[in-house]
Amino acid sequence: MSLLSFLAYCVIATFTPGPTNIAILSIAHRVRIKESFQYMYGATIAFGMLLAASALFNQAMVAVVPNIIVVMQVIGCLYMLYLAYQVFTMKLSEDTAAQVATFKSGYIMQFVNPKTWLFTMTVIPSYVMPYYNSPGALTLFVLGITIIAFLAFTTWAMFGLVFKQFFQRHQKAVNIVLAFLLVYSAIEVSGLLK
Repeated sequence: MSLLSFLAYCVIATFTPGPTNIAILSIAHRVRIKESFQYMYGATIAFGMLLAASALFNQAMVAVVPNIIVVMQVIGCLYMLYLAYQVFTMKLSEDTAAQVATFKSGYIMQFVNPKTWLFTMTVIPSYVMPYYNSPGALTLFVLGITIIAFLAFTTWAMFGLVFKQFFQRHQKAVNIVLAFLLVYSAIEVSGLLK
């Protein structure tokens, strides 16, 4: 197993902009870090659960994923467009952002995010299972990858906090850019550009 290739794939897939990371950035610059972490905990738990499912049900998942992915693309695209609308119309009120910054919201986001599905269903069978099959090793890899994802989420939240004043001064422009990025993500995962 090429550890460097494995780590590069994990870091690139989890740290690059995607629906979850953009939502975390949007939440972090509007509310306190505590509320941001509620969303991130939900996203992290769901991410870990999808990784564990990939490890446990690898053969069945590989057969089912091609059929599920089209449905997930449609659901994910619609959900991301809904999020884009919420971000675009969000006012300066922290109350609105705090309502979005929930464990449940972060948790659901991972299950409708095709980027997460594709990553979690490919990383274990492609990088880990050809070399490690014991339950202990698979558990360690699932935990390690989940920690990498949580670090990515935390990085996006910190970015939102560091630039909080800038974002608040340019609220409408920031909302437009973040909404556009979510629309772009929705188009990407929909498969329309392929």
